[in-house]
Amino acid sequence: MNTLSLMKRENERRNKFRFAMEREVRYKMADEGVVLAAGTGRTLDICSGGVSFVTEQQLQPGGYVELSISWPLLLNETCPIRLVVFGRILRSTRCLAVCKIDKYEFRTQARTLVMPSSNRVDSIFQRWVIDMRKGSLRTSTAGA
Repeated sequence: MNTLSLMKRENERRNKFRFAMEREVRYKMADEGVVLAAGTGRTLDICSGGVSFVTEQQLQPGGYVELSISWPLLLNETCPIRLVVFGRILRSTRCLAVCKIDKYEFRTQARTLVMPSSNRVDSIFQRWVIDMRKGSLRTSTAGA
């Protein structure tokens, strides 16, 4: 990676540096316990506040999303891990989406790829969406 890719461009409005990182990503978008979209893609870049990635379909801006990103390093030099991101879609075009990172965690991964059912909503993801919706309702009712 060259140092120019790490430097902030003059016309860049973001406060955080983005790092080019092309990795395999699996995504699920859900609302009220129902998976609205699921698929695979590739990350383009990542920073502490967000991830941009290539998608199989256009994702709804504002929607809750879980990304499971293959991580380039092994845990204890033997165990593959994934970065799991919970966030909201900020913007999306036909094949590109940008997600804000609200919460993240690292999880160990099986050595062989097992594709989970795309219509199953992970209970952690489901609880996070419910908590975020409650917070949004409190914020909107407080301002009324």
